[in-house]
Amino acid sequence: MAQDTAVRPDLHLHYVQACQKLGQPENPLIARVLQEADENEEIRCTKGITLKIAGNNHPVPVQRVRDDDLGALASVLSHAAFVKGLDLAYNVLTDAGAETMATFLQENSSLRYLNLTFNDLGMSGAELIARALHRNTSLVHMRMTGNKIGDQGGMFFASMLQRNSTLEKLDLGDCDLEETTVHIAQMLKNNPPLVELHLSKHEMKNFGVERLCEALQENSSLRYLDLSCNKITADGARFLGELLKHNQSLVILDLKANRIEDPGATHLSEALSLHNRTLQALSVVSCSITGKGLTALSNAIKSNMILSHIYIWGNTFDEDACMSFSELVQSGRLKPNCTDVAPFQVDGRAQLAELSHGLHREYYWAPRHRVVAHSAANASLALVAVSEYL
Repeated sequence: MAQDTAVRPDLHLHYVQACQKLGQPENPLIARVLQEADENEEIRCTKGITLKIAGNNHPVPVQRVRDDDLGALASVLSHAAFVKGLDLAYNVLTDAGAETMATFLQENSSLRYLNLTFNDLGMSGAELIARALHRNTSLVHMRMTGNKIGDQGGMFFASMLQRNSTLEKLDLGDCDLEETTVHIAQMLKNNPPLVELHLSKHEMKNFGVERLCEALQENSSLRYLDLSCNKITADGARFLGELLKHNQSLVILDLKANRIEDPGATHLSEALSLHNRTLQALSVVSCSITGKGLTALSNAIKSNMILSHIYIWGNTFDEDACMSFSELVQSGRLKPNCTDVAPFQVDGRAQLAELSHGLHREYYWAPRHRVVAHSAANASLALVAVSEYL
């Protein structure tokens, strides 16, 4: 049922009534967030809001959301079309709660963003939610990060993506997936509306990268590919380099915490120097690269004016690499907020210091007191914007 945003919402009142009807005690965290939303004067003139009911990052301990709390919350949301985002990260939801969430998703037509990061969902919960998304036509951004859904759970999501026509961003990072890469690659061949895919911590090896690259040769929609924290070596980087020579849609490639070494960096550099003119951001943080590979990447930036963001900290810098990146920053070719290193000198020699910048430094949590600009710490959000209700 649509909600007139000109009328002051009574989310908390509806929540109290729903709890009484269901015979459930109120969850203080949910109650407080709903009260704060009711008191937000801007709610009347905005297109929608996100309810941030995450269980982490509070100044004092909170009672985290449990399975039994979802019934009342779903009842409230069914009458609040102005709620476009729901953040339930770092709570204690299990497969039983997933059943309630799945029913809600099948019936809801307004929610665009759902974050279930680091709950206790397993394979059964993944199946319920994935099947619900076969029918859901509003959700564009889904985070399952950190739920141990396993390979079978990942298969349910791969299957869902062949049927769902609205989901644009899916995060399956750190979900204990090891053997689903081939199935996800097959899904990408069908060219769904997906523009952002996170496959970090998948135990992915070069074979999986090769299958992904083959699929992406036929895909023209994916713009952000996150393969961080896998087992990709120089051969995997070679496959990615070949992909970049032909792909015209990828804007961001995150290879952080793989072992591509100098040969892998050289493969990427060649593609970026001579062929690709669409990639805007590359992360090779902690990729076992030394001066030779880093210098090759710096040369790629000099010849490719589209590549505007690069993150290289955690590798082994020699004097040539330090000089190359210092020159890029000092000349203005590489803007300080678009990289994670800053130049300085010691005894007349160029050195590089780390900056807390990155594609998504606040992937797991956001600081309560900001020191670094949000846009510099989370550059990917501006480069590939999907949902405004984060």
